[in-house]
Amino acid sequence: MTQASAARDLFGYATDTPPGPAARTSNGMSEEQPGLEFDPDALQVTVRRRVPGKLDALSPAVEDVMAVVRQMECAQGKEFEIETSLREALANAIRHGCGNDPDKAVELCVACDPERGMLIVVRDPGPGFDPRTIPSPVRGRNVFRHHGRGIYLINELMDEVSFERGGSEIRMIKR
Repeated sequence: MTQASAARDLFGYATDTPPGPAARTSNGMSEEQPGLEFDPDALQVTVRRRVPGKLDALSPAVEDVMAVVRQMECAQGKEFEIETSLREALANAIRHGCGNDPDKAVELCVACDPERGMLIVVRDPGPGFDPRTIPSPVRGRNVFRHHGRGIYLINELMDEVSFERGGSEIRMIKR
């Protein structure tokens, strides 16, 4: 398998036109939209991992991935944003997509395109969700809630965010 076909398979691209950037809604969340402009032939697939659907697996997975990411040219000076977004996306996938079930797994893929930046994909086996229904954590009584800030943080820290496969997959780009 060539690196390009591995990248297409890895990120679920059926063609050379991958899905694209998300627009921000009034609640600060992303909407699903076509067009992330990565060339599968240019991607350097660095990490591909299955993470058990239990919260105990979260930190070791993030630490392992970040050890590789820190050595990538695409990540220099952006490690905090990448690590925080990765941690939040994995936590959501484990909690909501896997239901904390260790028999289920989250798929994690990280790739670098020297021209476009870092692409991170987190996919869970759950039913997904509509990101437009997530209330803004910076408005009204939501400010006082102890949870519900993960997607907001991801949108603030990453350059592009999109939700695919009905919300069971998040794609994040950091340039």
